[in-house]
Amino acid sequence: MRGEATVLHADLDAFYASVEQRDDPALRGRPVIVGGGVVVAASYEAKARGVRTAMGVQRARALCPDAVIVPPRMEAYSAASRAVFEVFHDTTPSVEGISIDEAFLEVGGLRRIAGAPVEIATRLRERVRGDVGLPISVGVARTKFLAKVASAASKPDGLLVVEPEGEEAFLHPLPVERLWGVGAVTAEKLHARGIYTVGQLAEIEAATAEQWLGRAAGAQLHALARLRDPRPVETTRRHGSIGSQRALGNRPHSGGELELIVTQIVDGLGKRLRDRGSSCATVVLRLRYGDFTKATRSRTLPAPTDHTETLLTVAHSLLAAADRDIAERGITLIGVSLSHVTRAGTVQGELSLDWNEGARTDARLDVALDAVRDRFGSSAVTRAALIGRDPGLSAPRLPEHE
Repeated sequence: MRGEATVLHADLDAFYASVEQRDDPALRGRPVIVGGGVVVAASYEAKARGVRTAMGVQRARALCPDAVIVPPRMEAYSAASRAVFEVFHDTTPSVEGISIDEAFLEVGGLRRIAGAPVEIATRLRERVRGDVGLPISVGVARTKFLAKVASAASKPDGLLVVEPEGEEAFLHPLPVERLWGVGAVTAEKLHARGIYTVGQLAEIEAATAEQWLGRAAGAQLHALARLRDPRPVETTRRHGSIGSQRALGNRPHSGGELELIVTQIVDGLGKRLRDRGSSCATVVLRLRYGDFTKATRSRTLPAPTDHTETLLTVAHSLLAAADRDIAERGITLIGVSLSHVTRAGTVQGELSLDWNEGARTDARLDVALDAVRDRFGSSAVTRAALIGRDPGLSAPRLPEHE
C-alpha cells in the first residue's frame, strides 16, 4: 500500500515575467524579458523563441527581436510572493516554502473539511489567479519529488495528479535529467553507460549506480528512480542561510565589475538579515567558471554580525583570493550566501577590541538606510559606485517564507 497522493507542489509560471505582464496589460501575450545585461527571467512567449535564463540580452534580442525588455522590480516580486504564500497558508497549515515562487503543501488531513487533494489544488490555482492575478502550476503526488516533477510536466498554468498506481507509468519514461541532482555531468556519465530514462536507471542495482556516480549520489538517484522519497513536508523548518546569485553571461568581466556586483548582492542580503532580526557568522562566495565548473570560498567571522560593511569586507576579500582563477578560466555566475544565520538574542554579544565610534556609526547608518528603502523602495538610496548599474539580480537562493 503506497498511500494517497496528498502532497502538492505549487510553482508560479515564469514568475517575474508574469508579474510584469499582470501589472502592464500592454505586455500580455507578448514576449517579455526581465533583465539588464543578462536575462533574469523570460515569459513563455519569449521562451518559445529560444530565450533562456542567464542568456546574454544581446543573444536574446537576436533570437527574439520583438521582445520587450524590462528591468527587474524586486519589491513587486516580493509583494506578489507574499500574497501567493498567504493563499498557501489559507489552504493548509502544512506549507514548506522552497523559493520565492514555489512551495510544497501537505493536504492529507483536509479531506473531510476541504475535499480531495485534486479539489484543493484546483481551488488553490483559482485563488492565486483570482486574488493575485498570476498563473500557477500544481503537481499532486504521494511524494515531494513526484509532485515537483508533476508540476513541471503540467506547465504552463496546469494541474497534474499522479496517483500511486500510475507512478511508474508517469516517471519511468522521463529522461534521467528530470531527477533531482542530475545535471550535465551526471547525465553524461549515465548516457555513456546507456542510461537515458528514469526507468533504465531503476532497472540497475543500487550498488551499480553507486559505483558509477559515487555512493551518496548514486544511492539517492537510484532511490528516486524506484519511487522512494520519504521526506515529509517540513512546516517548521528554518533555513540556516540566505543568499542571492547573478548570472553573468559569457563575456569577460573586470575585477572592478565583479566587485560592484558583489557589493550589490551583499547590500541586499545585509538588509534581509536585519529585516529578519538575524545575524550571520559565515560569508560564502559561490562561483561558476567559464568551463562550468563550480567553486566556493568561505570565511567565518569571530562573532555573528548583520553589519553590511563587515560582510562586504569579507566578501571582497574572498573575491580577491579567487582573482587568478577567474582571470584564467572566466566566470559565468557569481553568488554570495550568508550562513550560520541566528536570531538576534540567541548569540552572546562580543565586545570587539576595535569597537569604536566608527563601528557604531556603521550600525546606525545601516538602520537609517533600511528605513529609507522600506519607505521609498530599494532604489531610493544606493552607493555612488552602483548608480546606473544593472540591478538585475536573480531570485533569492533561499525563501523568505519560513
